[in-house]
Amino acid sequence: MASFNQPLLNATLNGLAGLMLLCGWFAIKRKNRQRHKQFMIMAFVFSTLFLISYVTYHVLHPGVTRYQHDGILRVIYFTILLTHTPLAALIVPFILMALYHAYKQNFDKHTRITRWLLPVWIYVSVTGVVIYLMLYVF
Repeated sequence: MASFNQPLLNATLNGLAGLMLLCGWFAIKRKNRQRHKQFMIMAFVFSTLFLISYVTYHVLHPGVTRYQHDGILRVIYFTILLTHTPLAALIVPFILMALYHAYKQNFDKHTRITRWLLPVWIYVSVTGVVIYLMLYVF
C-alpha cells in the first residue's frame, strides 16, 4: 500500500483555496454576493484545513526539509519562501477581520481590508503550491 503524502495534501488544499479565492473575486465582480460568499467560505475552510494539516505534519515530522538544488533555482526557491512565510502569518488576523465585517454586513470595512488582502492571500496560496512543487517534484 502506498504511503500517505501529507505535503501533497497541503499543496492541494492551498491550490483549492487559491481557486476558491479567484472564483469568489469573479463572483463579486459580477455582483453575485451569494456566490461570492460561498466561494470565500470555501476558501477559508480550505485554508483552515491546510493550516491544521501543515501544523500536524510538522509536529509529527519535526526537523527541516532541505531544498536539494543549487544555482538559480535555489535563489528562486528561497525568494519565494522568504516572502511566502511572513505573508502567510500576517494575513491570518486580516482574514478573520474581513470575515467578521462581512458577517456584520459592514461591507465598507470588509472591502477596505480585502482590496489588498485578496491578492496577498492568492499569492500565499499559489506560492504554497510552488514551494511544494519545487521541494518534491522538480
